[in-house]
Amino acid sequence: MRRHLNSTVPFNIAHLLHGVSAMLIVAVVFGAAVAATPERPNIVLIFTDDQGYGDVGCYGAEGFETPNMDRMAREGMRMTDFYVGCPVCSGSRTALLTGSHYARVSMAAVLFPNSRIGLHSDEVTIAEVLKPLGYATACIGKWHLGHQPKFLPTRQGFDYYYGVPYSNDMWIDPTATLADDVVLREGWTRQRIAAEKPPRNKVPLMRNEQVIEYPTDQALLTKRYTEQVQQFITEHRDEPFFVYLPHTMCHLPLFASDDFRGRTERGLFGDVIEELDWSVGQILDTLQKLNLDEKTLVIFTTDNGAAVGSSKPLRAKKASMYDGGIRVPCIVRWPGQVPAGAVCSEVAGTIDLLPTIAGLTGGAVPTDRQIDGSDIWPLLQGRDGAKSPHEAYVVVHGGRTAVRSGPWKFYPWPEGGDRRGRKPPPVQPGRPPVQLYDVTTDIGETNNVAKQHPDVVARLTQLAKAHQDDLKQNRRPAGQADP
Repeated sequence: MRRHLNSTVPFNIAHLLHGVSAMLIVAVVFGAAVAATPERPNIVLIFTDDQGYGDVGCYGAEGFETPNMDRMAREGMRMTDFYVGCPVCSGSRTALLTGSHYARVSMAAVLFPNSRIGLHSDEVTIAEVLKPLGYATACIGKWHLGHQPKFLPTRQGFDYYYGVPYSNDMWIDPTATLADDVVLREGWTRQRIAAEKPPRNKVPLMRNEQVIEYPTDQALLTKRYTEQVQQFITEHRDEPFFVYLPHTMCHLPLFASDDFRGRTERGLFGDVIEELDWSVGQILDTLQKLNLDEKTLVIFTTDNGAAVGSSKPLRAKKASMYDGGIRVPCIVRWPGQVPAGAVCSEVAGTIDLLPTIAGLTGGAVPTDRQIDGSDIWPLLQGRDGAKSPHEAYVVVHGGRTAVRSGPWKFYPWPEGGDRRGRKPPPVQPGRPPVQLYDVTTDIGETNNVAKQHPDVVARLTQLAKAHQDDLKQNRRPAGQADP
């Protein structure tokens, strides 16, 4: 059963009431708020897979071109200090769609086709915030929050789903429901799927809750996803819509269509990125042709740091708690609302998108549970003096904690214990047992200044512990697969 959602008032007016008629003040403030609120936007959320900080032209990419992503930055805002909620797949998607850290909702960092958990039905996604407002909602792409029917997008607020239920290096669950007209390729039959051990790197394509193709032709996924998005936007152009486009690429194994294979000096990886950029351009062009440009908020970001691409100038890559694993490109475009050519260096993250979208649309943020994100619309609108809502942005993953607070990035563990399951080495004599970096002057996290700033270390140690304690005390369950 769904938990009740309550709408919240975005500001506190009690301090204004002294000596003035409450009715008059409420009327004036409410009227001002309505006048300042933009028209309820359409929303397109593009979420690529394993595309690192250095894999977008306007963030310094080399060896390929991303003119459409760069166009978004020229016509909107580029965020330089934007964080995901997990350095790998499922955890990151959980944080994006629920506004809550994945550990809080007991989600696995990565789900597999034999996993028995998924996103709990009581969790509220961005789609479920928007559905009561009359939005048409679609998830087109990689889901990876549970592949059993009870966990699929159609059970989490999306009217329509088309895509691959998990990462493209995985395999089919033999119990998956095959559509009557399923397209079976490469000699596969229903009997083989039921009887044989499924091979890796061959995954199903689904529509709503049925498999429509197996194994899917991965070289066509980016093209097919893009066409599906264009079609959905066109069909729903006369009503508000929310399209969530979590691309399968550029997760390994890599695939590009014939039109893009062999185009770049970076090889197949560069080809894949250029096709993803083409997809962005197709969507922007569709919005323009339908006169929806100024009615649509488009957000482009990625699920974690680079796997085979580049996280430069950041340290480390995917799966790491260093910035190269969890600090990602983010570009936001909404003509007339988000200032063109703006750059925002305030700390924000994917957990902030649900409350921000709720605030823009008048949607209800859940008030019966902990939501970790905050409304960052003042940042996106480029308001003078707008600051990050996060005193400390804390990520917990694989038994390790990382804290970003203002200029500081803090790790309450010594170097060498970054990867999941790897124990930190013994502290070497003369070296601090923790790590502290000023990432505004040392973006590559090369100079540990923990010894020089014991006061900062003490403060962030306390904040990290408080966050961990809060997760333990306010943890919600994951959904369990049916027996």
